[in-house]
Amino acid sequence: MPLDIKQLKSPALGIFVAAMIAALCVGLWVTPTWTVEEFSLDVQTNENGEESVLLDGNSVATSEALAIADSLLTEENLVADGEPAITKEFVVETIDAPDGQQRNYYQLTAHRHWSWWSFLPALTAIALCWITKEPISALLAGILVGAMLLGQFDVLNTVIVSNIGTERAAVILILYLWLLGGLMGIWTKTGASEAFADYMSTNFVRGPRSAKFVAWLLGVVFFQGGTVSAVLVGTTVRPLADEEKVSHEELSLIVDSTSSPIAVLLAFNAWPVYVQAFIGVAGVSFLATQELRLEFFFSSIIYSFYAIFAVTATLLIALELHPLLPRKLKAARKRARETGELNAPNAEPLAGEDPNYDYVPEDYTPSLLDFVVPLVVLLGVAIGTYLSMGSPQVLWAFGAALLTAVILAKLNGMRLKVIMEGIMEGMKGVVLGSVILLLAITVGSISQEVGGGHYLVSLLGGLQTYWILPAIGFVIAVVIAFSTGTSWATFAVTLPLVMPLAYAVAINQGLAHPERFMSLCFIACLNGGVFGDQCSPISDTTILSSMCTGADLMDHVTTQIPVALQAAVLALVGWTTLAWYCA
Repeated sequence: MPLDIKQLKSPALGIFVAAMIAALCVGLWVTPTWTVEEFSLDVQTNENGEESVLLDGNSVATSEALAIADSLLTEENLVADGEPAITKEFVVETIDAPDGQQRNYYQLTAHRHWSWWSFLPALTAIALCWITKEPISALLAGILVGAMLLGQFDVLNTVIVSNIGTERAAVILILYLWLLGGLMGIWTKTGASEAFADYMSTNFVRGPRSAKFVAWLLGVVFFQGGTVSAVLVGTTVRPLADEEKVSHEELSLIVDSTSSPIAVLLAFNAWPVYVQAFIGVAGVSFLATQELRLEFFFSSIIYSFYAIFAVTATLLIALELHPLLPRKLKAARKRARETGELNAPNAEPLAGEDPNYDYVPEDYTPSLLDFVVPLVVLLGVAIGTYLSMGSPQVLWAFGAALLTAVILAKLNGMRLKVIMEGIMEGMKGVVLGSVILLLAITVGSISQEVGGGHYLVSLLGGLQTYWILPAIGFVIAVVIAFSTGTSWATFAVTLPLVMPLAYAVAINQGLAHPERFMSLCFIACLNGGVFGDQCSPISDTTILSSMCTGADLMDHVTTQIPVALQAAVLALVGWTTLAWYCA
């Protein structure tokens, strides 16, 4: 899709042109700085006594490790030689210990950055999103700026195709365009979503307040977090909330604020296993093994202040008891109640207006089972695969739900042609959101490649005031997640650098409670990633929360940020106070 220049009106056009020129000049004439990250690896021993480590998802024998003294990826080599011939190495460090020689295994990874210029692609996309309210042209602008900075002038092949042609992009197309769109379409054609809304309204819901509480409660129940929660809660509760005149700004906020924050608090999901790989610190006994790191993760949850305050604030908004409701959110609530307009007059929702019984064939009788049975199948497969396999198989879950919905419609007498018409109409309704998701992934990938996050974290090296470290870690994680649109990539960047720094600070300052101090620094980074991802207009959860609730993307972003900031300020006060008392 070509860049829509009409949307880039002044000052947007000026920002875009200036960013393109700056990126081109920096890419051509500024030499990037290379840094090396060190990831500690756990050794596993099989029944034959053979040792191996898990490296990039593959089991590698420890005998293949290179002595760290012979590594090409040292700071000295990078300074002397510039761009390295390789960017990853598997190395071993041998240390003399009282009980013999001890071997520690690491993966060394080289990253480049152009200091503050590395944030130019993401900042361009975010700024233009804010100014134009049109995300596609803004994201394309960010992609072009990033390509100029990297010197990749064949933008279509080397940037867009290489990112869209990945497994992650394929999953997005299959899940959100085909399966989610198809499921929403079949529910439209059968009247299932309206039947659910009617049932809930008759038996449980007595107005907009109780409708919003149901949305909040579902967000807590679907604690897998992230995109899964946003999709499930948004598609389930939207027809109910629409019937009760809940503004889409409020609904999208509730859906988004009970996705990742809940996943941190009720962390019986994939988060702990993923995160623990980045928090090992050499010489720290309570982080020496995966089991100890998982124990450290769960013991730190009580300090997850941002997530606690964000979920609490969302509950207060749902119950209409929030004492500091932002002005724009208050206006949206008033507009929906008084006029029935669920979006602002100039809004451009990422999904079409919620359909109603007018779409149902005259010879078909809507049934609550058309909604409940596919939803139960979806949850059953997702939870069942999580319990049995360690992670929810989302594609299986949505595929099974769509197939179940089709079978029920057919058994109830709907013609196959009509069923397929419904599925195709549902797909059309999420095309815009799917395109935005793919472009957001591309911008995020470029932002990681240019190394802004690594540069930002490296600035922590000279920290002297120990009690401010959790707050600094939080802010840095926020900037990285907001700029890249992903919390998980933020964890991979911040935690391997902040955790060793936290340990060194705790030891150098002689803190009486070093483990608690490290817990505060760890959980602050984790919460910072959640906050930045939750508020970023290029985040998949932000986009999906808007798409599944029928909200305008930037209306959702601008109403959510003030509420999230309130929770963040309270959290920063809590972490700083506790860090002070670690001495």
